[in-house]
Amino acid sequence: MKFAPQPALLRGVLAAAFFSLAAAALNAQVPAPVVEAAVPIIVETIKPHKGPQPPKFEGTVINATVAQITVRAKGNDMAIQTFPLAPEASAKMLQIIDKGGYQYGDKVTVFFDPDSKKALKVKGKPSKAI
Repeated sequence: MKFAPQPALLRGVLAAAFFSLAAAALNAQVPAPVVEAAVPIIVETIKPHKGPQPPKFEGTVINATVAQITVRAKGNDMAIQTFPLAPEASAKMLQIIDKGGYQYGDKVTVFFDPDSKKALKVKGKPSKAI
């Protein structure tokens, strides 16, 4: 049987039947159940690494002003280093000087920039004001 000589009415009925069956098949499909994702388990948090610490110079104070600090090395009495203060350290030193400041013999640690030799931070306990 050839498809071409069939009457147009039969082709229409076949097309309608095909589309009705296709629509019924589409309606019969049930959506798949939604599976919720599990919460990830955190085993250990990652701690950021601190950047490289600036070099430090430990010793006793010989002289300290708002502009600079002169320190004698801890293990070598002949090694004396004078550090100009960075702006942040200078502001902090001004506050310390208002309370009495560093006096001769106070133990300090000076953190400094290796390129410019400027003191970035001075740690130590200043003497009590007289």
